[in-house]
Formats: sequence, C-alpha cells, structure tokens
Amino acid sequence: MTRRTNLVLCVLSILIALAPVASGQGLPLAPPRSVGLSQQRLERIGMLMQEHVDGGLLAGAVALVARDGKVAYLKTVGVQDKERNVAMKPDAIFRIASMSKPITSVAVMMLYEEGWFRLSDPVSKYLPEFKEMKVLVSDPAGGGGKAQEQLVPAKREITIRNLLTHTSGLTYHWDARVGAKYAEAGITHGLIQTEDSLADGIKKLAQIPLVHQPGEAFTYSLSVDVLGRLVEVISEMPFDQFLQKRIFEPLRMNDTGFYPPNGKVSRLAAIYGPDASGALTRLGDGILGEGAMRVCVTYPYEGPKRYFSGGGGLCSTVSDYARFCQMMLNGGELDGVRLLSRKTVELMTADHVGELNPGSGFGLGFGVTRSLREAGELTSVGAYRWGGFWYTTFFIDPAEKLIGVCMVQLYPSGKATLNDKFEALAHQAIVN
Repeated sequence: MTRRTNLVLCVLSILIALAPVASGQGLPLAPPRSVGLSQQRLERIGMLMQEHVDGGLLAGAVALVARDGKVAYLKTVGVQDKERNVAMKPDAIFRIASMSKPITSVAVMMLYEEGWFRLSDPVSKYLPEFKEMKVLVSDPAGGGGKAQEQLVPAKREITIRNLLTHTSGLTYHWDARVGAKYAEAGITHGLIQTEDSLADGIKKLAQIPLVHQPGEAFTYSLSVDVLGRLVEVISEMPFDQFLQKRIFEPLRMNDTGFYPPNGKVSRLAAIYGPDASGALTRLGDGILGEGAMRVCVTYPYEGPKRYFSGGGGLCSTVSDYARFCQMMLNGGELDGVRLLSRKTVELMTADHVGELNPGSGFGLGFGVTRSLREAGELTSVGAYRWGGFWYTTFFIDPAEKLIGVCMVQLYPSGKATLNDKFEALAHQAIVN
C-alpha cells in the first residue's frame, strides 16, 4: 500500500468519525495539525475517556476540541444507554444543568445591549417581589453563649449585576441555613419536576431570606433562575421561546432546549453513578436523594414542563454547545449572526467578584482565570468556563482561540477525573 493511499485512508477515517458534525449544524472540520494541534496528543483525551469506561467509572462520553473555529477532535466512547445497548453517538443529548447559566446570561446581556436596563438597576424595578428583602444574620451575642440567627432588612437592593455574579444573597437547596425553607416552599432548582411556572417559583423564592447582604459575598445560587424570569418580563415572551427565537435558532443549536420533543428523547443519554459498592449503576426514574436536595433524571421529558430553569434546566449536544462557545470566542458572532458586541463579551468575561471568591474569578455568567498561579492547572489567563451537575464541562480560551466541550451523564462523580483533566489535556495538544 502506497504512502498516498495510507494518507487518503487516514483522512477518510477522520471524516467518517466526524461525519455527524460535518453533516449537521456543527462547526467545520480541520486536521489537527492545520490549527496547531497534535493529533497524537489529542488522543490522550480519548485514552482517558476509554480508561474511565473500561474502569467502570462512567458509561460513555463525548468530547470536542476546536481551534480557530474548526473542530480538530471529536471523540465518543462507551454507551449512552447500557441497558438498551445503544452506543454513544456524537449527537447524543445531555442534561447540561448549570451549563444553562452562561446561555441565560447571554440572553440577559442581549436585552442589556438593547437599552432595557442598567446592570446597576435593582431587580425589583422589574420583579417587585424583591423590593424589601430580609437577610438572615447570626447574632454572636445570642443567649446561652450560642449564636442566634435573626432577620434584618437588606442594606441595599439586589441588582441585576448581583444576580449575574452570584452576589445577590440567594442560595441553593443544599444551604444548611435556608435550603430546607426552599424545599418546604416547593421551590425547584430545575432538576426536578414542578407544577409551578417560572413566575410562580420566583415569587416563592423572594419570600425566603437572603443568606448575606447583597454584594457582600459570593454564593452560587438560584440567581440565574431569577434572571430567566427577568428576561420573560422585559421581553414579554416565555423564557423558553426567547431562547429559541433569539439564541438557538440564529446559532442553529437545533438540539438545545428545556424539554426535548418526543422524537428526540431516545437520544437523551442515560445517567449512571456508583452504587454503595462502587459499581456503575443506572439511576432510577424516581426521586433521588433525601432532604432539601432532591433530583430526578426524568425531568426533561416527564411532568408539566412549565418551569424553565435558566440556571439548570437545559439539554444540549456537544456540537450545539460548541457553537455557543465559538460565538463567545468570536466576540459575540458566528456565521454572520451577531448576538452580542465584542465589548459586551469583554465585560462578561472579566472578573467582577475579586476577593469575594478566593481561588477563581467570576464574570457575568462564567468562571474566569485571573492568574495561572491561582488556576494551578494548564490554561490561559482570561480563559473562562463552567460545568454542570450531571458531569458536563466546557472552556473557552481566547488567547489560544481554543474551545473544548466534554459531556457525560454521571452522578455522583465518584472517582471520575475526566472533567478535572479535560481542559489541561486539550491545552497540552497545542504545538504552535
């Protein structure tokens, strides 16, 4: 067999492997070397993925790396449904949980660009239920030498910037002080069915005390669900419709949404997790967990489908999410469609929290690398990223024009290290 024949076969094998991207809505393809990446080094990602599958740490995964706007690596391993013997495919749909947050933040900033509000506006200007918030504070002079908690009026109102940066004083159900109150009030985090609409849930949320004064601490929270409701009120459109018409359709993210249509539910990857013995087991369809933090794997396709959680409810594919990442990397534009200005993307990906969040910067919807010393891993200053509850992750590195998306359905993560190592493995493949 001649060298030329070998080269042709090699190219064909790559194109066949990447065919779902080439034939669908994904980014264009490129040989790794043409965008300054090493094919051999990129394969270290796939090797780690396969080790995880072979070791029973996860059922299947999809990973994508793109540079200069072109997909240089797309790898699938394992299965998306072990019991039905369905191999993992590049177009598998995943519950992306908190990877919904950057998309919601973009929606908010699109309205900001249209002049509807300032980031310093109090959210009560649009959602009056947040007008007079209370804060739960500890009184160290409590009786019996024990600190007592009491409610005090908020010193200042929650601003839209506070919501975008998780400095509002809201929290999540796992919070030891007010998480049980969230559950008792029937407030959802988006990973479980509810009869409430987004408007209903946010009104309930506004009745629960804040865990700190607005602007005085960083607490990861339901703030982004509130932002979804803000989008509804300002745009006068249901939040799911706004995302569909203003983001997903223009970017051709054809498989992204809160509730996949019936014809696509079979493409939704099943969720697995280690049981008490460490063996990988499919999660049941009922309510999982106890106490305030309960979840359910069937929320994308069962239930009333009325609550559109901007902080955790979306489903997507690796190729769809890569298009979103590329839009951000391009300064708000993709394939002639502009969602944001370059200056807005710069604002969103700058650090807005400073010392309020030791160890990592946070912008308007993204975690941000402030310094390599602080990051402690292989990345670039100014790179930004986030992940999701069910073990999905992405990063965007403007300095290297590099993006990566890796999706799995796993809870709890057990001994899996794929997400922790993915960004470094993508960066070590850079050769020029």
